[in-house]
Amino acid sequence: MTYSYYKKTFEGETMPFAYLDKDLLDKNIKDIIARSGEKKIRIASKSVRCRWVLQYLLEYSDQIQGIMCFTAREAAWLAGEGLDDLLVAYPSYHPKDIAGIFPALQSGKKIYLMTDLNAHLERLQQVAAEGGITLPICLDMDMTTRFPGIYFGVYRSSVNDLGSAKRFLARLKDCPNLRLGALMGYEAQIAGVGDNVKGKGLMNGIIRTLKRKSIVEIARRRKAIYDLTLEMGFEPEIVNGGGTGSLETTREEECVTEVTVGSGFYASHLFDNYKVFRHRPSAGYAIEIVRRPQKDIYTCLGGGYVASGTYGPDKIPLPHLPEGCTLVKNEMAGEVQTPIIYKGNEDLALGDPIFMRHSKAGELFEHFKEVLIVSEGRVVERIPTYRGEGQCFL
Repeated sequence: MTYSYYKKTFEGETMPFAYLDKDLLDKNIKDIIARSGEKKIRIASKSVRCRWVLQYLLEYSDQIQGIMCFTAREAAWLAGEGLDDLLVAYPSYHPKDIAGIFPALQSGKKIYLMTDLNAHLERLQQVAAEGGITLPICLDMDMTTRFPGIYFGVYRSSVNDLGSAKRFLARLKDCPNLRLGALMGYEAQIAGVGDNVKGKGLMNGIIRTLKRKSIVEIARRRKAIYDLTLEMGFEPEIVNGGGTGSLETTREEECVTEVTVGSGFYASHLFDNYKVFRHRPSAGYAIEIVRRPQKDIYTCLGGGYVASGTYGPDKIPLPHLPEGCTLVKNEMAGEVQTPIIYKGNEDLALGDPIFMRHSKAGELFEHFKEVLIVSEGRVVERIPTYRGEGQCFL
């Protein structure tokens, strides 16, 4: 899409605003379904944060089933709004958070809480017993690969081999109110690490080499732990893996029943940096030009929506349109003003928009109460984000 297309589409809108291009979203969905092969697709709500979009994705294709939530409170809320098959990706420890999902479970909804420590099992067993309920859980398997001097992955689960998995499952047998319903292994070093970053040729090559070696270990470990659960008498109905950046490899694992996708639907700019795929930037936001301190400098109001994670330029939002815009290096995107360098052919003036892309999908919508849905050059709907529905989970 061009600058003039979006400028005309949003004429008269008050800035800043967030938008979602439904036409590009649809193309991303089709590409993601193709990339996932025959595996079911679970939506990572952290990277969506809009109930309307979650429902739209679930209704788009039968291959898209279930949601990966980021907290138990989010799962309880979504269940109350009619959604089902909710896998909570991070551990829940506070008794109120755990008990908060009991009404949904008692009504027949499927919710799985994440675990990897005996302390998780002990807390969940205690709360479940007090509530007189059988609680479905998910075992989080560590997918990190250790090379000499390199910890290739993220610090997530403590279950990183057959020994630790066996000890965990043995303890689970002593928890009558818990049921192992799912396994999950998130290969963050494959799914979330770009290997085609502009200007980083040497590092890209190193990352690709590490990925190739890591993929073999990931598949072996996931299969071994899955087989162990069966040998010890458990019958998990879900084996989850992958992310937007690893669909082509995770889909090849026979034991995996589903892959998780979130960022690929919006295609935030971190996901421009992969060799094997490229999705379309369907989500973004607009900031308003309010100053022109120099000939080629256009200063906009607001815009500093910096992403979480390690500090670095890749976490800064980037100008998207008009093409050729760049940030001022010693200011970047600021809370109250963002100066833009532009020397292109568009005749920019005060009041005109600059369209920006966030670094991480989903996090952008924490800054807006509503999203403008665009299709065929028109704003066709205005929908609330989680924040717009009064929800803030993390």
